[in-house]
Amino acid sequence: MGRFLERASHLVTAWSGSSWAFAGAALVILAWLLTGPFFHFSDTWQLVINTGTTIVTFLMVFLIQRAQNKDALALHLKLNEIVAALHGASNRLIDVESMTETELRILHRHYKRLAAMAKSDVDIGQSHSVEEAETRHRRKQAEPTDGGS
Repeated sequence: MGRFLERASHLVTAWSGSSWAFAGAALVILAWLLTGPFFHFSDTWQLVINTGTTIVTFLMVFLIQRAQNKDALALHLKLNEIVAALHGASNRLIDVESMTETELRILHRHYKRLAAMAKSDVDIGQSHSVEEAETRHRRKQAEPTDGGS
């Protein structure tokens, strides 16, 4: 049953984003407008379009959320693969989406500090982690200057 629902929602999502779906929706609205005089623009006539659009909107919310969840998961997996494979990348970013908001804010502050330190470096590609950048930064500050250079 789950596989059927996944396949059906994928097909409906793909179709509903097509030009044909837009054309179909426009034709339904046009037909509804053209039938207005026949039904004397009654409350029932208005209720038909209101009910139809409410049902479609309700279902589309779930289809859009499903598509967004799937796309986000796929994107996270791709980024995790890149972080895991990239030499020098911080492995703390693998599965970062499962961290709490507090942990994400802390990590964000670390990377803001790293960015600030990198702005003062000649080669911004040198630093690979906050800890490494802080150590390098402290080492640079401790080096004696030769006064003229």
